[in-house]
Amino acid sequence: MSRNAKLERKTKETQVCVFIEIDGQGESKVETGIGFFDHMLTHLAKHSLCNLQITCSGDLHVDAHHTVEDVGIVLGQALSQALGDKAGIRRYGSAVIPMDEALVMTALDISGRGSMYYDVPLKKERIGSFDCELAEEFFKALATNAGINVHIRKLAGTNAHHIVEAAFKSFARALREAAALDETVHGIPSTKGVL
Repeated sequence: MSRNAKLERKTKETQVCVFIEIDGQGESKVETGIGFFDHMLTHLAKHSLCNLQITCSGDLHVDAHHTVEDVGIVLGQALSQALGDKAGIRRYGSAVIPMDEALVMTALDISGRGSMYYDVPLKKERIGSFDCELAEEFFKALATNAGINVHIRKLAGTNAHHIVEAAFKSFARALREAAALDETVHGIPSTKGVL
């Protein structure tokens, strides 16, 4: 059974189209109009081994906020749809990723209850033209809409680019672990019988 989904969302602020294939090779085609964000989404695909196609046309003349948040919303919804009833998944995943002086940890639970805890302080407000606080907005939108409990924490680092990139990579690796099918898991990995 292939675990994939394609979703579109159109508002007065953005038009987003996302295709995700969970059991992929980490291939991606990403076009949001925000260079650094595209770079991070490419890392997300590569290190989660999910194939991703993401296009977004947004009101960048106003701000990048709507584009980043709406991509997170649609990606989260597509991920939830692709996971289906979640039977046979490992459910939990974690990763601690270094990038030069930066070290970032992500732990997550594909629980059906979306929540986000983000403790990634940065000394800079921008990476190029990318507003650093939008990384948190992206993960919050993704986690809420995918029904995933996510903790992302900076353990070390001073360079904002390295820190944010390590956050995306650690999230990707944790997701890869949690979404993986495990032949020793029979049915839904919860005593409730549903996630």
